[in-house]
Amino acid sequence: MSEKSRLDEIKDELEKLDINPTFFARKEIHELPNVLSQDEKIVYLVEGRNKTTTHHIVLVATDRRLIFIDKEMFYGLKVEDFSYDKVTSIQYEKEFMLASIDINVSSDIVEIDGVGKYEAELFCEKVRDFMSRPKEYFQAKAETDSFGSIGTTRKIKGKRSFDGRRIFRTKEKIDQ
Repeated sequence: MSEKSRLDEIKDELEKLDINPTFFARKEIHELPNVLSQDEKIVYLVEGRNKTTTHHIVLVATDRRLIFIDKEMFYGLKVEDFSYDKVTSIQYEKEFMLASIDINVSSDIVEIDGVGKYEAELFCEKVRDFMSRPKEYFQAKAETDSFGSIGTTRKIKGKRSFDGRRIFRTKEKIDQ
């Protein structure tokens, strides 16, 4: 299956979930085929601004994990993913027009602001639902995935870099 058709599948998934990403999320959306495994399904997606770096990011909740995607022109793609059993808490706070989401992962707090009020609430509900599932649920899903959590390896090259307190998996497209 080609990368373009996987992108079309992802766009169809988002449309069925009534998720309409803004113009600012287009770079991260186009990277989703490289980040998601072939049979991984999106549960919900929100976009906002990372309070620490002030970069525009996309948060993706799938049926297996929680993924933070940040693609900037100068330093490339940064992807951070966590299994739901590593997420200890998730909360949202509504502000005047928008909301913020705080996610506690492995004793580190990731703060995202500039998220729509309704989207923040729904995203947190979806993630909490997966957090409450037993570990065995995700282990059974992982065993059926032959690619693991890195997606399609023939199109990308993985490399690890250290950024502050987090290790990001940086993925760069290989020139064909």
